[in-house]
Amino acid sequence: MKKTLVILLGLCLILGGCGGKGDPAAKAETGMGSSLQSTVSGEKMPENKITDVTIMDSTGAEVTVTQNPRVVCLYGSYADAWLLAGGELIGVTEDAVKDHQLDLPEDVAIIGSVKKPNAEIILSLDPDLVILSLDTAAQQDLLPLLENAGISCVSYRVDTVDDYDFMMTQFCQVTGRSDLYETNVTQPVEKIEEVKERVREAADPEKAPQVLLMRAFSTGIKAKTDDELAGVILKELGCHNIADDHPSMLEDLSLEAVILADPDYIFVTTMGSEEDALAYLDSQIEANPAWQDLTAVKEERVFVLPKTLFHYKPNELWGESYEYLARILYADGFEE
Repeated sequence: MKKTLVILLGLCLILGGCGGKGDPAAKAETGMGSSLQSTVSGEKMPENKITDVTIMDSTGAEVTVTQNPRVVCLYGSYADAWLLAGGELIGVTEDAVKDHQLDLPEDVAIIGSVKKPNAEIILSLDPDLVILSLDTAAQQDLLPLLENAGISCVSYRVDTVDDYDFMMTQFCQVTGRSDLYETNVTQPVEKIEEVKERVREAADPEKAPQVLLMRAFSTGIKAKTDDELAGVILKELGCHNIADDHPSMLEDLSLEAVILADPDYIFVTTMGSEEDALAYLDSQIEANPAWQDLTAVKEERVFVLPKTLFHYKPNELWGESYEYLARILYADGFEE
């Protein structure tokens, strides 16, 4: 046995090592757009030019991914992003089909829901890479099991366009599609900058729009700040969120505090069934006569935001998300 091991070891050394996926020399740079351009050039790297690539997730962890990996994704928005980067999928959570309506081959497996992914099905698919949501506890609980099975895993959190840029940089490094990075990241970011420039020209430097952002669901209502996608965009567009002055709203929305602040605009995002969420909102707040006295209500500046742009990750539509809010807040600056 010892003699056999010595022989095998000698063969590995002669042939250049047995490192494979873990060989540091095979690792590509990770980072934002600039490193992507240095890693992949042209519209698509020839298959014989792409080697194993090392990518990073939102935690800073690195994994080395083989060319054309078998990928399972546990969150519909990230599954959509992976497809936008030119990747293929062998398994997704049900929201990818139900909510995002992704156009997937018939043989792509449904591996449960976002909050209840089925580990047995995932393992049976024998994936090379599993993409998880860092914000979903049930998915993070699966990590030790998947990693102990020898499966590479990456977890992402996307709350801002910069987060999206980072994730897509990693994905496009794996697929070798710098052209898709240009289309689905660079161009939306350029549109955002154009929107911001028009906002700077239209905004009153002495008066920031006062806004209330609410998240409604079938059993509750909470104020949100820049811990939510829409809140981040509102802040970048020069708004002041009244919840920043009343932190208690984040746990229990107080109509009295809203009336006292009297915001210029009220924005609502919904979770789950929009119909049920808005029905609850109406029964708890809008039916109150005091609600009707708010400036935003009287001047018809209460807006229910579309899920595509503000609940799900907008991905290639980030520019549209910024423009949607900017046209409401600074209508004069967006007259055609």
